[in-house]
Parts: sequence; structure tokens; C-alpha cells
Amino acid sequence: MIYLVKPGETLTSIAQDFRISPAVLITANQLSDPNKLTAGQPLIIPGLPEPSSIPYSIMISIGRRQLTLLNRGQVMKVYPIAVGKILSRTPIGEFVIVNRQPNPGGPFGVLWLSLSKIHYGIHGTNDPSSIGKAVSKGCIRMQNKDVLELGSLVPNGTRVSIRQ
Repeated sequence: MIYLVKPGETLTSIAQDFRISPAVLITANQLSDPNKLTAGQPLIIPGLPEPSSIPYSIMISIGRRQLTLLNRGQVMKVYPIAVGKILSRTPIGEFVIVNRQPNPGGPFGVLWLSLSKIHYGIHGTNDPSSIGKAVSKGCIRMQNKDVLELGSLVPNGTRVSIRQ
């Protein structure tokens, strides 16, 4: 996948967001000086397909508390979600799914889909009554059956757009 560096990002922060080591990024991009990244600079993120090659995409509406799964731009399914509370809001922006962890345990339910922003993901829940509310630490919570269905369809590299 090709990623465009955003203002203020460092090699270390990008590596953390994509759950890879800075050394892997340095090697994949043949960076002579990893401390000199510029906004807009393209970086190869090894191991992830180009999101445009994936027919699926995900649109998240924080206000509506809905996750919409699209297939080639057409609505396939809409799921109810829980979002971040006032003091730990869900981040707004464009992300991709970078990896997944079945049965992560605790409050994360039956599946965790990591987003390309460290500490954030789409996951199940051990508290189904929280769905539809603003109660999380910023993650997107889904019913366990829904996150399993979503995870069975979307591969790593799937684009996730989060809007207010």
C-alpha cells in the first residue's frame, strides 16, 4: 500500500499506526534519512494491499452511530455501533484496517480489527447494551455477531472513513 505522510507525522508514529517496525519502513522505502519525512511524501507500507484494489469500504457516522459497509460504492449493510464518549472521542478521518485479532478478550468481544491509528479499532463487545451509545474510549463497538460478519467480508487494507 502507498501511504502519504501527513503534517507532523514521523517515521516512528507511522510505524506505530501500521503496527510495523521503523526498520521495515526504512528498508521498504530505501530511506537514506528517516528523520526527514515531508508532508505528502509517499511511503510503501509493506504487507497491505492498495485500498483501491479492495471492493469493500466502510463509512462510519459518529452522529448516527452507524457503520455502513459498501461494496463497490453500493450500500451492502448498515450496522448499529457505539462510539467514543466526550472525553475520548472517536477519531475522524481516513484509515485502513491493518490487522485483526480473534478473541482478544475483555471488553473487545470476539474480534478486533485494528485501524491505522494506534490504539483504535473496530471490535465486538462484552456489553451489548452499549451499542447505540457514546461510551467507548474512542473505538467503534459492534455486536459480536455483526463484527464477525464484517470481519469475514473485509480484508486488511480495507478503507475506513470516519465522519461526524
